[in-house]
Amino acid sequence: MNMLLIGLIASIISLISPDSRVRAEISADESLKYSLVVDGNCIIRDAELSMSLDDGTVWGRGRLLSVSRSSDDTLLPSPFYRKAQVRDAYNQVRLHFKGHSVVFRLADDAFSWRFEADRRKPYKVLSEQASFRFVEDYGAYVSYTHKYPRSLDSQFCDDFENVYSYAPLSCWDKEHMAHLPLMVELPRGMKAVIAESDLLSYPGMFLYNTDSDTQLEGLFAPVPDRLGTGGHNGLQELVLSRHPYIASCDGAARTFPWRIICLSRSDKDMADMDAVWRLASPCEDISAFSWVKPGRVAWDWLCNWNVRGVDFEAGINTATYKYFIDFAARHGIEYILLDEGWCEYGANDLFKIVPNLDLQEILSYADSKNVGVFLWAGCYPFKKDMERVCAHYSAMGVKGFKVDFLERDDQLMEDFILDAAQTAARYHLMLNFHGVHKPVGLQRRFPNIVNYEGIFGLEQMRKKGLPDYDMVKFDVTAPFIRFVAGFADYTQGALRNASYENFRPVRTEVMSQGTRCRQLAEYVVFDSPLTMLCDSPTDYEMEKDALDFICNVPTVWDETRILDGKVGEYIVTARRKGDLWYVGAMTDWTERELSFDPTALVGGAYTADCWTDGLVARKFANDYRRFSLEGNSPLTFRLAPGGGFATIIRRSSE
Repeated sequence: MNMLLIGLIASIISLISPDSRVRAEISADESLKYSLVVDGNCIIRDAELSMSLDDGTVWGRGRLLSVSRSSDDTLLPSPFYRKAQVRDAYNQVRLHFKGHSVVFRLADDAFSWRFEADRRKPYKVLSEQASFRFVEDYGAYVSYTHKYPRSLDSQFCDDFENVYSYAPLSCWDKEHMAHLPLMVELPRGMKAVIAESDLLSYPGMFLYNTDSDTQLEGLFAPVPDRLGTGGHNGLQELVLSRHPYIASCDGAARTFPWRIICLSRSDKDMADMDAVWRLASPCEDISAFSWVKPGRVAWDWLCNWNVRGVDFEAGINTATYKYFIDFAARHGIEYILLDEGWCEYGANDLFKIVPNLDLQEILSYADSKNVGVFLWAGCYPFKKDMERVCAHYSAMGVKGFKVDFLERDDQLMEDFILDAAQTAARYHLMLNFHGVHKPVGLQRRFPNIVNYEGIFGLEQMRKKGLPDYDMVKFDVTAPFIRFVAGFADYTQGALRNASYENFRPVRTEVMSQGTRCRQLAEYVVFDSPLTMLCDSPTDYEMEKDALDFICNVPTVWDETRILDGKVGEYIVTARRKGDLWYVGAMTDWTERELSFDPTALVGGAYTADCWTDGLVARKFANDYRRFSLEGNSPLTFRLAPGGGFATIIRRSSE
């Protein structure tokens, strides 16, 4: 560590990436600014950073006391992630001011900064200035808020689910803020994705363009003052009024979230970005989470409990869930989920179970079949009785909760998410957060968080009266943007597949846009430690080829490689578990051929089990072919419009 006297500090502090291709220049004169240069091209210039406190103090300004430098290059274990280990190599500079520091970190693929406090009395953060002042009017892929469009302030409550709009930065939709992550196109095919990590007891960041220029600025939800209940079935916490500050801090030393600019020179590199995970706080004792078991889930809600050919009326009742359990047990599916409806609507009480359901009988039956059970829970009823709910249902044998309709990311909501993770962990319960923002790294610290929604998922296709969303385009955009933040509960696996012309939203018999093999490929392309089978067990039993693939795909991985891809057009993803490689590919509505070389994966001749679009898949999207082959040369598959392919590859025994 190199400490410099203030009199010797240069006006510009430079920070160079380990590969010397990225340079950050930090100025700490009258205000704190940064510039970012990639391969000799300045992409951000003189972007200002600060935090304003309630006593008039402005962090990032004032006398710079000292500068210290450090670096690291470590392999980090990541047992519940898309790879077994992650390399963390960076150079870092810390600027020391009175009462706080600002840390800048530069890896080959990401530039990040955070504020750190060393203040011994309570204070409130009135605002944070986090700016991204791009030097040109680059194109951007933006997922805007949309649930409450009447004002910007109202949009701090949102479901964090939207498709991407593409336009120059200067053409920002002034009626909306944007969710993170957000992608900006740079010269020479480079991309930047803005994200955040280690969000703890602080509001999440939205982005906005105030002046129709090329600068994006962070916006942060003020702390709620008064809360009420309402929203979906009365089970949400609603913000009735807010304080005039974004965070209240108790005076102990603390860190604030990392602001991240992820960088890639090719689209496929962005789809394998680990910066958010790397910058998150690590798990204190990973061995203490050995009980966490990622896996697949037979899910009831999207298929509308539509099991058929039975001697009972299917629905939210004991017989239906025993049917789901039998299906899961036959096919090695680890869990079933009882979604909304198992407890009484409107009661806001997770102990009031509907009369048609004998939950103890279901749990005992599931245990006898070696199948775990997740329960759905609304945010408010889970929060108000969290300790009792976790203790009671853990003792009954429940394995986890899907906690839904959070729809905020202010400081109080982030405190709840942390409290939920800690409380659930004490009772060996896993969590799947829904109606929630993107992952922000907490899943690294608490591996019992096995999924987040925060994505425009397949369930959107059941909603009538919505705009004509292009889900196929979204599917080949999200891996390069949303999945930079981490995994997502997209809920793939639909068996009613439709071409562009044939698709229509049907609430009780959900269709997907695109082909059958596209749905299979999503089990490889999308990160999802807790992966849903969204369709009816009856339908899966009638489609054994599709079920064979889904039931053989792991949900966490030893290795991930993005073999090819272009944002918004196509992607080819390879993931390894043990000795097997799984490759999934998807295209937009453009029919195309995609190739990859299995020998480069397995190190020689191979055997491949293949699921590919059929010859008439362009008009009958359910059409597919399944076959096996052996070889030692590249494979090429033709993808129908909205199509895909999926393969399982092993080294040949010869």
